[in-house]
Amino acid sequence: MSTQAQRTAKPVLHGRHWVAITGKPLGATAGAMIFAKGGNAVDAACAMLGATSTMWDVLSWGGETQALIYDPKQKKVLGINALGVAPTGATTEFFKNQELNYPPEYGPLAAVTPGTPGGLMVMLAEYGTLSLKDVLEPSIQMAEGYPIEQSAVRSIEIHAERIAGWPYSKSVYLPNTTDKNQAPREGQLFVQTDLAETLRKLIEAESDALEAGKSRKEAIYAAYDRFYRGDIAAEIVRSTQEQGGLISMEDLDQWQVHIEEPVMTDYKGIQVYKLTSWVQGPVMLQALNMLEPMDLKGMGYNSTRYIHALYQVMSLAFADRDFYYGDPYFPPAEPMEGLLSKEYAQARVATINWDENDPAIKPGDPYPFQGEENPYLHYLDQWSADTEEYGSKDSYESDFYMGTTSIQAADAEGWVVSITPSGGWIPAVIAGNTGVGLSQRMQSFVLDPAENPYNLPEPGKRPRATLTPGMALKNGSPYLSFAVQGGDSQDQNLLQFFLNIVEFNMNVQEAVEAANINSFQMRGSFGDHEIRPGRLLLHNQIPDWIRRDLRNMKYSLTFSARTSGPITAIEFDRKQGTMWGGASDHGDDYGIAW
Repeated sequence: MSTQAQRTAKPVLHGRHWVAITGKPLGATAGAMIFAKGGNAVDAACAMLGATSTMWDVLSWGGETQALIYDPKQKKVLGINALGVAPTGATTEFFKNQELNYPPEYGPLAAVTPGTPGGLMVMLAEYGTLSLKDVLEPSIQMAEGYPIEQSAVRSIEIHAERIAGWPYSKSVYLPNTTDKNQAPREGQLFVQTDLAETLRKLIEAESDALEAGKSRKEAIYAAYDRFYRGDIAAEIVRSTQEQGGLISMEDLDQWQVHIEEPVMTDYKGIQVYKLTSWVQGPVMLQALNMLEPMDLKGMGYNSTRYIHALYQVMSLAFADRDFYYGDPYFPPAEPMEGLLSKEYAQARVATINWDENDPAIKPGDPYPFQGEENPYLHYLDQWSADTEEYGSKDSYESDFYMGTTSIQAADAEGWVVSITPSGGWIPAVIAGNTGVGLSQRMQSFVLDPAENPYNLPEPGKRPRATLTPGMALKNGSPYLSFAVQGGDSQDQNLLQFFLNIVEFNMNVQEAVEAANINSFQMRGSFGDHEIRPGRLLLHNQIPDWIRRDLRNMKYSLTFSARTSGPITAIEFDRKQGTMWGGASDHGDDYGIAW
């Protein structure tokens, strides 16, 4: 190989002043445009969030936003909880009366309240520097018409029949009304007139507040009020209820963004941060606690022993996720102290069968590790790894990897932002003349308390989501910022990305491209919440002798040419005073640095 050839499919991004990375090239350009205006990393991240929502990559403006922000002024990591909630009337009994096993996967009854607009405006108001007008300018230009990409076109074509049943969605998604195939063509200007007008209304509210003498922050919150309490809210409610949904004005008015403390564990002197139990983020911290005493480097990257260790540890952590995680703002209180204790981790490791896969791994009991008694042991006795197959292999994998994009931004001042927004992906029910596609996150609730007593639907409650940005500090300063698309695979891929850097000395681009494994031994968070114990995704290049070993250990193997997951990440080089950006070659992830 030429000494000038790079070792990865994409080059490392080197930046001194700023880095902007997200799931699509046009989205990254929006971030670069804001940095060029003098904005900070929060401003740029908000612009990328707006742009990717407008592009339906793989979300829309009615989806949800989950973020970690490193604030250099406070020298701490903050969590942003902008996940929508179940609307009025959305109860366990409501869905059971419709003879459903889970809330629906599609349609108006799958919708939680919109979270992304509120999350964007709160982040911008509290930690940004520019106006909402500046930050939304790229989104408005795109809503007026941008060349649509192949992935969105393909999704529209696949779901065209379903889309045709929702009048407002049909008018947006299927613009070629005189053609047999009414979906847009790749590269066709995709125009969203109603969405552009909604975004202009937000800017109008900001402008009116500024003219009335309000501060920058107050003006942004005036736009927030117009979305959640004004004419935009009224149209969302009217059109959602017209189409059979439940969202009310009171639901929108009472919903709020939470700025909260993330959870953290220390892995060999590195502080790793995740959002808490309303997403799956703590599973990565649980896994790191279990793996910390092991000699992973001695096992060898993607050796039989290493793969088995990862699979068993992830199965233990995800079993706990499936039973114990839910909205921490609603009772019962999740046993997070016990789940994240090092002692509990080692008690879980002690149960591992090192000779073969254990398909019957169950949730553990973390309560004694926080000095309490478990009130739900009777449900644990009923736990089983149900292997009944509800649908096809293709539909199962589509559900497992559902939705999401990711956003990374950092600047020389020290601001760092990691976001995993999602919801309102194609096909979404569009809320009337707002152009806003509604989230489908309701499906992540369960209806049987024996499956998860912490994650049952009730009005005002957030479903436990898969969305999980990550951040790590070393010696008190940002070390890594990372996130990934891909439903239930997210914390699997992020765990391996982190270990690739910390244990196997990869640079950030090598780490986002490296071959990962994926386990399917967990209850899926979408559709019929299926589980496939022992099923294991490997990279095509895994050698025959490792495949043979794993089959002998009772794994069911599948293979793919790309298994890294679409990871985006930034590594901070304190010695050189620079930033290294990574955007995987799994999909359309793209970054720009300066």
